Amino acid sequence: MERKVLYYKHYFIDFFMSLDAGAQRKIAYVIDVLKTQQRPGTNFVKHIREGIFELRAQHEGNIYRTFFIFDEGNIVMLFNGFQKKTQKTPESEIDKAIKLKNEYYAEKK
Repeated sequence: MERKVLYYKHYFIDFFMSLDAGAQRKIAYVIDVLKTQQRPGTNFVKHIREGIFELRAQHEGNIYRTFFIFDEGNIVMLFNGFQKKTQKTPESEIDKAIKLKNEYYAEKK
């Protein structure tokens, strides 16, 4: 089984296109892992809260994160992304992902 990947509005694409080619390849690889593996490891995916998950990628010492949800069991929605510069994921980024998730479900109705 392969999950279908959808992108909510422009948030993830804008983030992805701002990265260098190496970082883009690494994030694309992690997305492929997420698409094809039933239970990707915690080095690639971590549950944050309220149904929000963090996709985790590292390239040349830089840490990249993007948030997503599972929708209808099979679909992954990618939201905002950022380059992580601190040990802890910033609350403002988590809050933004929760806001986008709520917006997504409100528009889906």
